Amino acid sequence: MATKYDEHSIKILEGLEAVRKRPGMYIGSTDKRGLHHLVWEIVDNSIDEVMNGYGDTIKITLHKDGSLSVADNGRGVPVGKHESGKSTVEVIYTVLHAGGKFEEGNYKVSGGLHGVGASVVNALSSFMIVNSRRDGKEYTISFKDGGKVASKLTEVGTTNRTGTLVRFTPDKEMFSTTEFSYSVICERMQESAFLLKGLTVEVVDEINNRSEKYHYDNGIKSFVEYINEDKTPINNVLHFKGSKDGIEVEIAMQYTDSYNESIVSFVNNVKTGDGGSHEVGFKSALTKAFNDYARKNNFLKAKDKNFEGGDVREGLTAVISLRIPEALLQFEGQTKGKLGTPIAKTVVENITLENIQFYLEENKDSAVNIINKALKGKMARDAARKARDEARKSTGTKKEKNISDKLAPASRHDSSKNELFIVEGDSAGGSAKSGRDRTYQAILPLRGKVLNTEKASLEDAYKNAEINTLIYTIGAGVGEDFNIKECNYDKVIIMTDADVDGCHIQVLLITFFYRYMKPLIEEGRLYIACPPLYKCTFNKKESMYVYSDEELKEVTKGKNLEDLQRYKGLGEMDAEQLWDTTMDPSKRTLIRVNLTDAVLAEKRVSVLMGEKVEPRKVWIEENVEFSLEDNYQINKK
Repeated sequence: MATKYDEHSIKILEGLEAVRKRPGMYIGSTDKRGLHHLVWEIVDNSIDEVMNGYGDTIKITLHKDGSLSVADNGRGVPVGKHESGKSTVEVIYTVLHAGGKFEEGNYKVSGGLHGVGASVVNALSSFMIVNSRRDGKEYTISFKDGGKVASKLTEVGTTNRTGTLVRFTPDKEMFSTTEFSYSVICERMQESAFLLKGLTVEVVDEINNRSEKYHYDNGIKSFVEYINEDKTPINNVLHFKGSKDGIEVEIAMQYTDSYNESIVSFVNNVKTGDGGSHEVGFKSALTKAFNDYARKNNFLKAKDKNFEGGDVREGLTAVISLRIPEALLQFEGQTKGKLGTPIAKTVVENITLENIQFYLEENKDSAVNIINKALKGKMARDAARKARDEARKSTGTKKEKNISDKLAPASRHDSSKNELFIVEGDSAGGSAKSGRDRTYQAILPLRGKVLNTEKASLEDAYKNAEINTLIYTIGAGVGEDFNIKECNYDKVIIMTDADVDGCHIQVLLITFFYRYMKPLIEEGRLYIACPPLYKCTFNKKESMYVYSDEELKEVTKGKNLEDLQRYKGLGEMDAEQLWDTTMDPSKRTLIRVNLTDAVLAEKRVSVLMGEKVEPRKVWIEENVEFSLEDNYQINKK
């Protein structure tokens, strides 16, 4: 029966009710990422104090009771009576769009643009306590059940220190998980320490009795050196600053002998993972500076085409940090992933161009090294483009036929629903082809060695039969030409044997996708299938599939195990078994490959897949335990 729709149907959500009703509108999601967004909102307030010259220390503590606290030595939250009649601290933590960042003069720059952070965290917490030290006194106020005042503001003593401490417990009813990640928080706070010279950040995990402290006197120059510490640089770090139209720009950059670029950008200490106008300005200036220098010094002849952006960014690591006044600041979306401020492009472009031009003139040896690398990149890119064009023109040829023979396509042409399973070998491919739902599931067996694209150029990638087949099958291009909108599949699923060789193939494929089809990962379309390790048969022929050694120990306790089958490869399962355990959407488990921290991802790929052996050896010794059965597990550190 239809509900009557009239004036009584219209509800006004008071106070913080709107946040609890639609949390995703304020923090993006209610999963692990959304949970940590709560932390960043509180931390950003402390960072804003540091950026504006108040305080130099931030401490984050993961408490045993599941709560988290953020303490700083800034000015302390105002505690006087607000014009609303409530204490100012109560207003800040219970009213949306209430904060000091809207009043000109309180903060020169701020990452917390929207002024909803503290109150949104309160709204999504079962408990919160705020301590403020200022004017020689210490005050406290607490909240419960999503922002209701539990105890009013109280003066609790005198002090000669200043600062704010916020401790909150996320509401279990609002989140799919309320377990904070120590490593995720450490990574974010290390970035903050890099970006703010003189800042000391401490992260304490009381649950597992561990802690980290970060402090970098050389700021983002140290940041670039940290990213490149496992690579081979070809020039010293170029570090420069400048300001124009109220925008402060700081950039550090260095080239290595790798084939890949890594550009990380921040605005008011907030990572702009989706780039924006500042990155556009930087890239534009970079391309112009190197083309001008190459023309002037005859590296490029009159008949030669200019360098493209990818040519001059090959092997580049750069950190871009801007400080923009609140009046000029435009982020796209509450999560602040992309800078929209138009003037930032021009400011960054002008400052970058001037400094790079000066650097090239004053550092001839470095300039020649970088230009020669760009020339090699240009030649490789041209060769790769020719190889790609040849592949496209090869319709009806033997090459095209070989690619077609490998792929068992889906019968339905629907890129919004179709799935591509990349499988290991003909045996597994045969079972997968027979067991799949052929209307929307395509199977691509790999018959040769997958190239390690961390050590190879794009030209080399095109020459590798398996990589070339992947590029053709996915259909969205590769490298800078990759267009996610042209992808033939909604899901690309790596399905390999549950052994060391299978894991190696997974890593090689993920490296390729990370380097040359990164939007596939960023859009959440790359997955890893989880086939079972065992089939257990118990009394009365009862059987079940088991997916790990730990699970095997649990399910066999106190049971009469009549038969145990260990699957050494996918090919040992028949078509029906493979469908039931690994391919059926109603039963299967898929691991989505996510890119949550660009800097950490860059370092991990460089260490584990790069040319240098020693850093990889050190990482393996510190993080991997090998058993006598040649099984391995990652330490839970």
